[in-house]
Amino acid sequence: MQGTLVINLARIAIIVAVLALWEVLSRTGIVNPRLLPSASDTFVTLGDLLRRAAVQKDLMVTATEVLTAFALAVPFGALIGFLVAENRYFADVAKPLLFFAFSIPKSIFLPMFILVFGVGFAQKVGFGFFSTIFIVIMSTTTAVESVKVEHLTVARSYGATRIQTAFRVYLPSMLPVLLEALRISMIFNLTGVILAEMYASRDGIGHQIATWGENFQMKQLLAGVVMVAAIAMTFNELVRWVETRCSHWRT
Repeated sequence: MQGTLVINLARIAIIVAVLALWEVLSRTGIVNPRLLPSASDTFVTLGDLLRRAAVQKDLMVTATEVLTAFALAVPFGALIGFLVAENRYFADVAKPLLFFAFSIPKSIFLPMFILVFGVGFAQKVGFGFFSTIFIVIMSTTTAVESVKVEHLTVARSYGATRIQTAFRVYLPSMLPVLLEALRISMIFNLTGVILAEMYASRDGIGHQIATWGENFQMKQLLAGVVMVAAIAMTFNELVRWVETRCSHWRT
């Protein structure tokens, strides 16, 4: 308990130090305040933006796109990953291709999504799905391969059905790895959707950030960045909390 408290205090101290440095650099003129508005001004602007109906609407649009892409990519990618891990021949064929596809920057495919889906909801969800599914497949494959053969042997020797084996052996063994994968895949998902909104969109918080940047509205731009970072960190910590609650399932 005391160790956790010390770690949390150290994290808070680092954040406070970064914010203080940011404030000093801007207020003293070491960095041009027009290029780097102070931390205090940025957070005041953030509070103002969050009260605007247009920004609230854009946040809801982005949240809907992110959650839709995530809800599609996770089960679909998990199914493919499970099939890859359970079939040795399929794994030998597919794994190198998956690693090759994962290594390619996904942003180069964004114009293709615009050409196929147009500028709208389907384009952003599709690109978010595409940005996420490879990490889900690879993480699921790793999670399945982490299940100990002895546990499967014991379960089958006692006559466990496929469903019982899935829920009593696979799931407990895989869950910690999968939860960690969910945190990483959400980062890819959120980045993909925001990028799609910034590249070609009529709404969404990514579109707003791109507009603020193009118009050199630095306070709004930094406030938007802080807003997206806060959303990502909140989700990350929520999954991390669930992960710690399930840590006793590690085998």
